[in-house]
Order: sequence, then C-alpha cells, then structure tokens
Amino acid sequence: MSRRIDYYDDPNAPAANSIVPSVNVVVVNDRDEILFIRRTDNDNWAIPGGAVDLGESVPAAAIRETKEESGIDCELDGIVGIYSDPKHIILYTSNNEARQEFSIVFTAHPTGGELRTSDESSEVKWIPRADIPSLTMDPSMRKRVDRYLSGATQPHIG
Repeated sequence: MSRRIDYYDDPNAPAANSIVPSVNVVVVNDRDEILFIRRTDNDNWAIPGGAVDLGESVPAAAIRETKEESGIDCELDGIVGIYSDPKHIILYTSNNEARQEFSIVFTAHPTGGELRTSDESSEVKWIPRADIPSLTMDPSMRKRVDRYLSGATQPHIG
C-alpha cells in the first residue's frame, strides 16, 4: 500500500520535487462538531482535503474533496489560512513525489449527504471540539485545526 509520510523541518526529509495547490476544509455542523476523516495512507486524523485538479477552481476542489472523502456536501464560509511552508515536505511512496506544502484551508457548513468512508478515509466522524486534542494528527494538520479552534479573526498567511 502506498503511504504518505510528512516531514517538518527534518534534515532527513527528501528534497521537494513538486508543489501542488491543495485544499482542506473545516466543516462545522449545527452541534458545533467538526468533520474529521482518518486517512488510509497514514492512519492520522485530518480534516477533508486534497489536490486541485486541472480545470477546477480552488473552491470547487474544496467542495469535491469533502464529498469524496466524507460523503458530506458543504458550502464554504471563509478561509482559515494559506499554508505554504517549504520546511513541510510530503512524501508519497507510490511514486516518490516529495511535495512542498501548499494548502488553502476553508471553513464550511454541511448542506447534505451522509457520513461514509472512501479509498482515502477509513473512518469519518463529527468530533466535538473537546475531543479534538486527543486525536492523532500530523503536526501540520494540527497547526491548521488549532488555528481554526483559536477563533483567530484573520487568516493565517505563511
């Protein structure tokens, strides 16, 4: 099985050989729970997200990725931030792509659909805020989620 390995400020990280625009989405339901998936490629919890396809807008990619990974339809509300730290490298073992981080993180609310897993998600759950600190996440994902949870009024740019 192909794996995703995240490196952050790690001298053992491979040199980046690509950069791909991607998105993540913090979907919050009417009970103030946040949508999380457990990724199949690294077994970590994450908010839904993925790469922007050619011919697709960034907002359309955010909505599509959320639906594909979780079964939930959503409407975008705002932006948590832009994350492009060159010290964060994501290695995909299937093809040895070493991708420099580049993600725009949105906020959204659900408009329909039902929770379901996918090839990219082994579990999909609405998680109460109080339970989020106990979830196993990659540090870069934790940074994105913590930024949202902080209630910051301006998006992260970095």
